[in-house]
Amino acid sequence: MTSQPPSPEPLRAKLSDADDRIRLDHWMPPQQGIFPRIRIGRKWINTLWALPIGAAVLLCLIALAQSLRELPEVKAFIQNHPGIAQSTPVVDSGFPWWLQLQHFLNMFFMLFIMRSGLQILADHPRLYWGRDCTPGTDWFRFQVPVPKDRIWTAKDDSVTLPTWLGIPGLRHTLGLSRWWHFSVNLLWLINGVAFYILLFSTDQWRRLVPVTWEVFPAALSTAIQYASLNFPVDEGWTRYNGLQQLSYFVTVFIAAPVSIATGLMQSPAISNAAGWFGRLFNRQAMRSVHFISFAWFVGFILAHGAMVFVTGIRQNTNHMFAGIDDASWTGFPLFLVAMAILLAAWLVVSPFTISHARLVQRTGAFMIGWLMGLAEGWDPRSQLTKKDISPYFWPNGTMPNSKEFDDLVAENFASYRLHVGGLVEAPRDFSLADLRAMPKQEQITTHFCIQGWSGVAEWGGMPMRDILDLVKPTPAALYAVFYSLADGADGGRYYDVHKIDNMSHDLTILAYEMNGAPLSVLHGAPLRLRCENELGFKMVKWVAAIEFVRDFADLGAGQGGYNEDHEFYGYRMPI
Repeated sequence: MTSQPPSPEPLRAKLSDADDRIRLDHWMPPQQGIFPRIRIGRKWINTLWALPIGAAVLLCLIALAQSLRELPEVKAFIQNHPGIAQSTPVVDSGFPWWLQLQHFLNMFFMLFIMRSGLQILADHPRLYWGRDCTPGTDWFRFQVPVPKDRIWTAKDDSVTLPTWLGIPGLRHTLGLSRWWHFSVNLLWLINGVAFYILLFSTDQWRRLVPVTWEVFPAALSTAIQYASLNFPVDEGWTRYNGLQQLSYFVTVFIAAPVSIATGLMQSPAISNAAGWFGRLFNRQAMRSVHFISFAWFVGFILAHGAMVFVTGIRQNTNHMFAGIDDASWTGFPLFLVAMAILLAAWLVVSPFTISHARLVQRTGAFMIGWLMGLAEGWDPRSQLTKKDISPYFWPNGTMPNSKEFDDLVAENFASYRLHVGGLVEAPRDFSLADLRAMPKQEQITTHFCIQGWSGVAEWGGMPMRDILDLVKPTPAALYAVFYSLADGADGGRYYDVHKIDNMSHDLTILAYEMNGAPLSVLHGAPLRLRCENELGFKMVKWVAAIEFVRDFADLGAGQGGYNEDHEFYGYRMPI
C-alpha cells in the first residue's frame, strides 16, 4: 500500500495534541447547580420540600393503617387476603446460584449506569415534554433560569456534580460518562437477556409474574400491613406477596425495557430512521420518561434495601447470597463482601476515570463502537414541517476569535474560500457565491446535541454528495476531515472526521442558510455541516476546509476530532 501524500492543508499544523487524562487546570471551571426543582403550572417547587412532606405523609399513613386495622371490615379483608395470592404457583427451586450471581451483577452494573446517567443529565440539567428546548418550557431543572442579558450556550448551562455522585463528577465530562453509561448498559442488557431466558426456562418466573387478579387485593392487604408496622408473614422462599410481585414485575418487565427504549430513542440515527414514530416519541419526551424510569429504580432500590433489613436481614441474605432458607448467619458475610465490592467500585471509579480517561474512551469504543457503526449506516430520512421549527435554538461551541474571521464577517464573507483537497482527483476552491450558485437542498430536521438538548430548524445548502461528484475522492480516501475557522476551547484548531460513506446520505449538506435566512455567525456562518444521523458536535461550524484522507491517526491526538481528542468523545456518534 502506498503512503499517504503530504497534506495540502496548512490547517493541519494548527491542530493540537491532547493529554490522555483529564488535566484539571485545562478543564472547564466548576459551576454548582441548584437543588432540583419541578414546575407545577407556572410555579417552581424545590424538591427539598419532599423531605418534610414525605415524613408527614408517612406518619399519617402509619396512623391511618393502624386505625384501619381496627375496623372489622379491614380485619376480614386481611384475613381473606393475607398478602399472598393463594392461587399463585409455588417456586420449588429456591434461589439458585445463577439468580444470586445475576442479582449481584445487576446491583454492580446499576451503580455505574445510574451515576453516569446523572452525569450526562448534568450537561443539560433540564427536562422538557415538547420537542423544543425553549427556555422556560422545562418542567424539571437543577440549574438557574437561562439568563436573558447575555449569550448563554449549552456548555454554559452544564453543572458540576460531586465526584462521589457523578462519573467522573467534573463539569462537562459527558464524553467519559457516556462511555461508562453505554458500555455498562450493554453488559446490563446481556445480563438481563440471560435472566429472562433462565427465568422462563425454570419455575422462577412464578415468583415475579402475576397469574391471577387476586394479586391486586393481596397487594393492597400487604400495603396496609406494612404501613401499620405489623408485617405480613414472609414466604419469599417459595412465593412473593402481592406488593412484592407487582413491584418486581413493574421493575423487571416495564421499567427496564422502557429505560432501554427511551435511551435508544434519544439517538439521532434511530429517531430519524424511525420516521413518524421518532417524531411522535421525540427526544425530549424520551429524556423525561427515561428520567422517570431512573427515579423508579432509585425508589425501588431504596425501598428494597430498607425492607431487606427490617423484614429479617439473616433470612433475606441467606436467600439471595447463600441460596438457603434458614435463620443462620451463612449469607450475611457474603452480603458484606458484596457490599464491600460495590463500595470499592463506588469510591474508585471517578478517580480512575480522571486519571485514565483515554483508556476509558478506548475501552468504550471497543465495546460499543460496532453498534455506533451499525447506526451510522442508517440513512436519516425523517423531515419535519415549517410549523415544527423551534422558536429557540441553543447556541454552542467556541466562536472564532481571529482577525482573519473578523475581516470575513466585515466583508460579508466575499473573499471566503472553501478549500476541498487531499485524496481527490480534482481539488477545488469554492467561494460562497460558487456554492450558492449550485443546486440548493432544503430540509427541516431535528438537531440532537450530545449534551441532551434538541431543536428543529430549516437548513439550506449544497449536498455533500455533489461536492464528492465534483472533487472525485480517490479509492484510498476513507474519511472526510472538516476544519473550522474557530479554535477549540483548549486551544488548537477545531476539526472533526467523518467516514466518507456518511457524506453520501441524502440529508448531509453544507448549509449556508438557516430558517430561510443566511446562516448567522452564532450558528456557524459562513458554512456548517449538517449530517443528520450524527450528534451535533460532529457538524462542524465555520467550515474552513475539507480534506479527504485514508486515516486520521496523525491528526491532532489521533482520535478523530477535537472533542474526541480533548473531551474523550467518540468519532462515530450516531447514538
